[in-house]
This record gives sequence, structure tokens and C-alpha cells, in this order.
Amino acid sequence: MVGVKVMATKRHSVFNLSIILIPWFTLLFIGKNSFKRYSISGIFIVIFEIINHLYGHRRNWWKFYDFRKSFIRDELPFSVGPYMPLSMWLLKYSYGNFKKFITLNAIADGLFAFILIDVLKKLKIIRLNRLSHLQFFFYLHYKAYLLYGVQYLVDKIKRWNQYDDLHI
Repeated sequence: MVGVKVMATKRHSVFNLSIILIPWFTLLFIGKNSFKRYSISGIFIVIFEIINHLYGHRRNWWKFYDFRKSFIRDELPFSVGPYMPLSMWLLKYSYGNFKKFITLNAIADGLFAFILIDVLKKLKIIRLNRLSHLQFFFYLHYKAYLLYGVQYLVDKIKRWNQYDDLHI
């Protein structure tokens, strides 16, 4: 039993490291201007997602296969890893076209909620506990509207500041 426990923890650690490093590595290719433009919204969505994960953790909406429950080891890598980079890439390629943005988010959220979550279950990392796949999809997807709204506000504030700079 001890060997199984160590393997699950080792597999989980490798998985956590990969879901943090790989998405962040892709930001090397997003461009300096895009990084600066979308980073505030990306940071906001990470903080918001951490709050959501804390809520879901407390409600037992999902279950990790490691034996001890640990928010830092279990949910936090999902928040810190893919959320900000993926949000920034989606904003880069679709911001300004709301339908495209929502469609791309729905595709990404659907892939995670209906396919990847089952892969993670087979790998014995995480499984849904008190949520159906559809509920999990909505849990993921509603944040897309918030992300778009935050980016809209960030851009609007930047435009106001540029306008003020021109008239001073």
C-alpha cells in the first residue's frame, strides 16, 4: 500500500509541475505588448479562480486521488498553471470579437470538462465528486464573461488615461 501511495504522490507532483511550467513557458511567445495588455486580466482571473477553488474544495466538488487533502498541492496548481496563460492567449486571439472569444472559451472549457477530466480520472489524479460534467462546464465557463468584462474595463481605463494625457 505504501508503494501505491508514493506513486500517486510522485505522479501527482509531475503532473502539477507540468501544468504549471508548460502553460507559462508558452507566454514567452505571446509578445511583450500582448503580455502587458492582458496581464492585469490574467492576474484577476487567477485570483478569482483561487477563490472559486477554495469554495469548490470546501464543497467537495471534486476529489483528488492522493490520500491527504491539500489545497496547495491539489487545486492551486490548476489555478496558477493554466488559467492565466490560457486566458491571455484567448484574449490575444479573440478580444474584440465577443462571439469568437466565447466560442473559443466554450471549446476549451468543454474539452476540459468533458474529456480531460476523464483522462485525469483514469490517471488517478482527480475526479468529479459532487458535480456532473455539465455543471463542471458551467463552473469553468461563466468566468469567461467576467474575464472579457475585466479586459474591457482595463482597456477603457487605459484609453481614459491616454485621453487625459493628451489634454494636460
